[in-house]
Amino acid sequence: MKFEEAVDVVKKAQQEGPSREDMEALYGEVWDTAELQRDFYVKSFLAPCVFVERKSDGQKGTLDFIHHPRFYYNFRAH
Repeated sequence: MKFEEAVDVVKKAQQEGPSREDMEALYGEVWDTAELQRDFYVKSFLAPCVFVERKSDGQKGTLDFIHHPRFYYNFRAH
């Protein structure tokens, strides 16, 4: 994604909240609350991060999240 496109996505997000497609274009995989519960054990929240353990392999890490709409994204293994 080009810088100008990313700026457009951020501006749109500030006005109406990002679409799932916009979030996926920027960060790859995105989870809603039900998908988060399906794929991760939630250990704790400390906005804007959530500390998780991936159910498939036990990998611990963090996800970022936004409030409206509630999306979780940018998994980073620790």
